[in-house]
Amino acid sequence: MQRGQRTGFTTGACAAAASRAATLGWLSGQVPAQVETVLPNGQAVLFAVATGCVTPLWAEAVVIKDAGDDPDCTHGAHLTARVRPLPARVGEVVLLGGDGVGVVTRPGLGLPLQQAAINPIPRRNIEENARAAAGDWLAASGLEIVISVPGGAALAKRTLNPRLGIEGGISILGTTGVVYPYSTAAFKAAMRQTIQAAADQGAATLVLTTGRRSERFAMAARPELPEYAFIQMGDFVGAALEQVSQAGIADLVVAAMVGKLAKMGQGLSNTHAHKEAVDMGWIARLARQVGGREAVCQAIQGGTTVRHAAELLAAEGLEAAFTQALLARAAQAMRPRLPATTQLSLLAFDFEGTLLASWKTDSEKKP
Repeated sequence: MQRGQRTGFTTGACAAAASRAATLGWLSGQVPAQVETVLPNGQAVLFAVATGCVTPLWAEAVVIKDAGDDPDCTHGAHLTARVRPLPARVGEVVLLGGDGVGVVTRPGLGLPLQQAAINPIPRRNIEENARAAAGDWLAASGLEIVISVPGGAALAKRTLNPRLGIEGGISILGTTGVVYPYSTAAFKAAMRQTIQAAADQGAATLVLTTGRRSERFAMAARPELPEYAFIQMGDFVGAALEQVSQAGIADLVVAAMVGKLAKMGQGLSNTHAHKEAVDMGWIARLARQVGGREAVCQAIQGGTTVRHAAELLAAEGLEAAFTQALLARAAQAMRPRLPATTQLSLLAFDFEGTLLASWKTDSEKKP
């Protein structure tokens, strides 16, 4: 397998493995060093159990998350399951969130308010694995499982949870149990959920940004908007616009710097540097259209970055005109992907956060 393609496991899969190991530990008096767990996708996987403990009242097991090559902030997190018997609730498995697992405080996530942020599929998978381990023992007792993640509250600050209205910890996630590298499903799924959640919370205006820096600049430019209205789409422009359309957002703002805007202007759905390079010939033609001298345009065409092109044009006093033209092309490429009733605006920033230009389209007609 090539570097950057190694898969890992979700927080939900690790929590299920820890729960199964803790249940086995409670029944046998010793937590196993490894445990076979069935993922939501039906795959059987052997997980290492980092630590385990059995007391007269409860048993606990810890599985350390391996996110593979995904740059996930929860990589290395200690998914911890503590189980104890519930004699008065025969046959039941009660699943709770403990320290480091977030609590849902806003609607729109498909989870009960004030309950642990354990999504439905991993919740079911945790219970199924615990029941498989408990077997006939559940005919005489119930079982309580508390999932905790030491340090989860700190980890959550590096996730989308604060925007989504999940407080105090991370979410227990995973529809298949498998984590794929950043460039694919995991990030897009989280982004789509965040857009839909913002719409469900009544956000009329949404601001899509390409990263943390552009998001910070956009927040400064639109301080009247709530934090959850700002969403990082990364390089996935096409997927973000598709979800905005499905969510029925009335007012969309896209904030970026010139390099990403150039790729949007070329109509690319993915603006990652490794997917497709900027067409510098196209940038040079745009420079000519705003009055760039031929020598400057030739230098731009022979260059490698739009940022450098903007610097050359700034020396000619043409940066504002060039950026405005770039925004117009980006808007023209994005407009057909949105409903006619969606107002589209664009903001272009430099790397220090200065607003270079803005663009607003007419929501009733396409440019």
